[in-house]
This record gives sequence, structure tokens and C-alpha cells, in this order.
Amino acid sequence: MQGCGFHIARSNKLPLALLALICVSLFLCPWEKAPLMSSLLPSFEQFSILTPVTDVPTRTSSSADKKSSRDSIGSSSSKEMEHVPIFLANDSLASDSALKEANVEGKECNFAKGRWVADSTRPLYSGSACKQWLSPMWACRLMKRPDFSYEGFRWQPQGCKVPEFSRSSFLSRMHNKTIALIGDSLGRQQFQSLMCMVTGGELSPEVEDVGIDYGLVKAPGALRPDGWVYRFPSTNTTILFYWSASLCELEPLNTSGPSTHYALHLDRPVTFLKQHLPRFDVLVLNTGHHWNRDKFRGNQWELYAGGKPVVDGEELADLRNAKNFTLHSIARWVDLQIKRRPQLKAFLRTISPRHFVNGDWNTGGSCNNTVPLAGGSEVSQDGSTDPIPEAAVKGTRVKLLDITSLSQLRDEGHVSKYTVKAILGVHDCLHWCLPGIPDAWNEILCAQL
Repeated sequence: MQGCGFHIARSNKLPLALLALICVSLFLCPWEKAPLMSSLLPSFEQFSILTPVTDVPTRTSSSADKKSSRDSIGSSSSKEMEHVPIFLANDSLASDSALKEANVEGKECNFAKGRWVADSTRPLYSGSACKQWLSPMWACRLMKRPDFSYEGFRWQPQGCKVPEFSRSSFLSRMHNKTIALIGDSLGRQQFQSLMCMVTGGELSPEVEDVGIDYGLVKAPGALRPDGWVYRFPSTNTTILFYWSASLCELEPLNTSGPSTHYALHLDRPVTFLKQHLPRFDVLVLNTGHHWNRDKFRGNQWELYAGGKPVVDGEELADLRNAKNFTLHSIARWVDLQIKRRPQLKAFLRTISPRHFVNGDWNTGGSCNNTVPLAGGSEVSQDGSTDPIPEAAVKGTRVKLLDITSLSQLRDEGHVSKYTVKAILGVHDCLHWCLPGIPDAWNEILCAQL
């Protein structure tokens, strides 16, 4: 037996104690090299999504080297992509090592607990160059904002490592995979952040617009389509965003009327999700800021549950209860889908915080701070400060993407008064400058895949 270089002679004259000692040595030697339980339990690699070889998920998703995340993949030729499996193998080894370092005392990392640290390698892409994916209203480098110190930080979880984001590693691991983000405008910001991160903010004419494959085309008279879908042909990786502010199915109540109200079914996931979920490998859901009476009146939404309208005075008539009910319903529904398709990785993202002071967006509220981390740099609590989604995913296979507290510390990162129209007295203290805080959300997401 390798590692135990002695032979037991068959002899009935050996003392009983010596025989016992030899037997124990034979048992312990192979245990040190290959513990019995490790041969019976499945490896962690079976549970990660980002493998380019099979649909069996692997746990890691990080770069092996510490090069800048600006390494080129968008301009790579097909011939260069032939070397992806070799890169992936090395990258996986480094990621496994990083996870072992991060997994202190065998505990799973709490990515929401930690601190912001200055990092000279930030930002991960250029806010003035990423015009192909980044909306002008969020590209603060293209506005009159004079300070950009908010770009120079990264999130560092306590006792864990978030491996450096590498776009080539991300795409190779997402080989033949589709990642879908569904939610409100903050979800759209996360989507645009991810597109800029994966392309390095560089012009990428090889990336294909495949929105038509999902029915996402701009309708006549519409300002924009309901979503966007892009495919990276070198790795057949698809990144998708669909706009759904509530995550609920919307049904017109009067199809013949010029302006109809809509039944918002609290217990039914949005139709797009039900139709296309079998095509997704990674799913990120978010909702929150539209659950208020003003938004409901403006959108002409009426609450429904069990196929019937919610009546005033009922528990679900309170929008806080309605939102809570919806998130629990969707989490349970997605959990059932994961049971049928174990390769699916699903996340429910917590709410992105607002930083209006002295009023709201339409009553003179502002967010004038430009000093990074003026309110502190560290999150020390274990639980989320957005308890509704945290409770909704409990007991399900859906993971929590908890970004609320770490984003709360970054009030200087909002668009603020530097809007496209620059209307005097109107501040955007809800959306973020890009590059900026949503980049950290995506780094945490990639670390959890």
C-alpha cells in the first residue's frame, strides 16, 4: 500500500500488541491520504454552474491570476478560444484555493458582512468608453460631475475572498450558459454593469443582439423594449435583462379599452419568467421600489390573489403584506423549478437603498455628499437589513444576494444632481453612477456561482 512501506508477515508468533499496532498503522495511513468520508461524499465541484464542459454545476467562478480585469476576450478570435479549457483548468485550481482560504472554519462565506477598501485597480471598466451597453443617464463620466473618487473601492467580505473578476474566466465558465436578470431599473443597472464588466467597456461588435429570440423587440411607439438579450458567440454565453417591476403576472382587465387597468397577480410569477425559465442557467430576481401607492396608481395595477381581486380591508391590501406574499410565492415557485432542474442557480437580490435627505425625489430631496464612506466603511451584522427577501428564500434552494447594507454605506455613489437633463433641484438618489456600486453586486454574484 503506497505510503506504508512495510509487509505483514504471516506469523502466529507475533505478540498480540504488535499485531494491533500494525493494523492501526495500516488503517491510519490510507486515511491521511484519502479519508473514507471523502470517497463517499460528492465533491464541491459538482454543485457549481460555471463549467464549460457539462451541465453539472461547479462551485467556483473566479480568476486564477491577479491581472487586471481588462484582459481581452471580446476581441479574441475563434482560434484563441480553443485554449479556453486550459485557461479554465488553471483558473479553477486557483479558485478552489481561494475558496478554501475563504471558507474559514468550514463556514459558508457571508458576502454581505465586511468592509469597503480602497483599490487602485478600480474601476473595472471605463465609464466614458462603455457606450455600447451603458445608458447615458447613468454614465456619470459623460456628465458634468467633477469627482469620481466613488469608483476607487471594492467590497471585501469578512474572512472571505472575492476573487478578482476576470471577463475571460467568466465567459469560459459560462460556456453555453444563459444568465438572466429580471427586475426593475436597479436590475437593469446591474445588467448594464455586468455587460460593461464582461466586455471591459470596450466596443464589441461581435456580440449579437438576440432579443428577437425572446420576443424582446421595441414595439411601435415604445421608448424601449421590455428587455435586452446579448450573446457572446465565442463561448455561446447569453446575458439577458427583462423589465418587471413587481415580478408578478400582469393581466389587462379590459383588452378593448384604450387605457386599461391591470390585474397584478401576487401569486403568479411574471409570464416571461414562466415561459423562458427552462432556457436559463443563472437567474437573478429583484423588486422593491415600485411597491407604493403612487406607482400602483400610475401603472394602473390592481391587486389580485387566487384569481380574485383583493378587497380593501383584507390583509393583502396592505402593500407591505402584498410584497411579502409575492416574494414568498415566487421563491417557492422557483424552488420547485430548481428541484426539476438542479443545474439552475437562482438568486433573490435584496433592495438597493435610497439616500434622499430633506425630502423625496419630487419634493426637493437631495444627496449631495461626495466624500466616500462618510458614514462608515464596515457592515458587521450577520443578518440582512432587508428581512423580507431573506425570509422568503429561507428553506428554499434560492440564494439571497444581499447588497443592501454594503450599498447603504455608499451614498456618494448616486447620480445625484448630475442627471442628463440636469433639472435644477431634482436629484437622483436612487440610481447609481456606473461604474460604481452595482459592479460590487456582480462580483459578489460571480463569487457565489
